[in-house]
Amino acid sequence: MKKFFVVVLVACMAVSAWAVNLPKQGFGFQIGWAQPILRLNDTSNKDSLLNVTKLNGFKLGVVYDASFIAGFGSSIGINYTFGASSTKWTQKDISHSTRSNTLYNELEVFVDWQYKFEVAKETYLIVYTGPSIQCGVAFNKKTYVRDEAFGTIVETKKELYTTDSADEVLKRVNVTWGIGAGFQYQRYFLRGGYEFGLINPYKNEQFSGKDIYTRGRLDQWSIKIGAYIWYKD
Repeated sequence: MKKFFVVVLVACMAVSAWAVNLPKQGFGFQIGWAQPILRLNDTSNKDSLLNVTKLNGFKLGVVYDASFIAGFGSSIGINYTFGASSTKWTQKDISHSTRSNTLYNELEVFVDWQYKFEVAKETYLIVYTGPSIQCGVAFNKKTYVRDEAFGTIVETKKELYTTDSADEVLKRVNVTWGIGAGFQYQRYFLRGGYEFGLINPYKNEQFSGKDIYTRGRLDQWSIKIGAYIWYKD
């Protein structure tokens, strides 16, 4: 155990010494609009449609930015994302519909590889791409469903991680790959892009058979503005 801590300490010191010598770097914060998109295709029901739930909300976090050589560099950080939606799903049987109100919270760690092109003094255009690991947090992650079938209304309250309804059971961890572009002037920046879900966010334990399962994707749009509290140019 002591050896482990020694290795970690040495690694941190090495990274710190390396970062000090970088010509351009900064540490700051960002905040903006976010739209997680939950895509569902449930093949357990032949009447089920491809359902898309768009959750509008916000994103805020901290970011560390560094340029290595000739404009190439990276941007890493941690974000908190909140989203909410009200979606009505209608199946082919017009007598049946479901209304779902969803609150969504997640923490994410992102690593973007980027290229900054200087168009004027202290003014840059940015393109970037990279992965993000997102972890849903438990508080407020609820879905409220209202079923309308043949004149009968049934209201239920569900937890997205523990509900018995397989269509609503999500894994806590999601992995995405994002692409985007941005603009930076001195310490201030604007970035926007789209993240593609790389894994199926739905749990499949309640299904049997290779042709009967829930599958989908958890994507995300985002537009962020920010500023570097500390900046070395």
